[in-house]
Amino acid sequence: MRTERPEGNTTSSKYDETRMAEEIVNILPSGVAREFSAERDAIRYAVRADGMRLRTIVLSRSSLRRLIDDPARAVKVEYLQRDLLDAAAHRSEFRYPRPLLHMVRKAFVMPQKLACV
Repeated sequence: MRTERPEGNTTSSKYDETRMAEEIVNILPSGVAREFSAERDAIRYAVRADGMRLRTIVLSRSSLRRLIDDPARAVKVEYLQRDLLDAAAHRSEFRYPRPLLHMVRKAFVMPQKLACV
C-alpha cells in the first residue's frame, strides 16, 4: 500500500540534520568540537582547543534541512567548512545561517538631523 506524503513535508529526519551538522563540523581537528545541546530549532556545539578563539557553533535545523535537499549541497558544505575554519581563528561564535549584520546595525543607528538649506 502506497501512502501519499503531505506537501511541504521533507524526507529529512533529525538524524539527517545531525549527520549534516557533523559533516560541516568534522573539518575541525578531532575532539575539538562536541555536541553541546540539541534544541528544537538548533544544534549547538562547544569548541575547546588551545589557540582557537571559537567557542560555540550554532547550526539552524531548518537551514540544515534545506541544505540536505539542495542540489548544490556539496559546494555549499565545502564553503561552510572553509568559513568555519576561518571563524575558528577570528570569531568566538559561528552561526549558520550567518546573521545579517547590516540589518542589525541599521536597527541601532541613531537618527541624524538633516540640515535645512
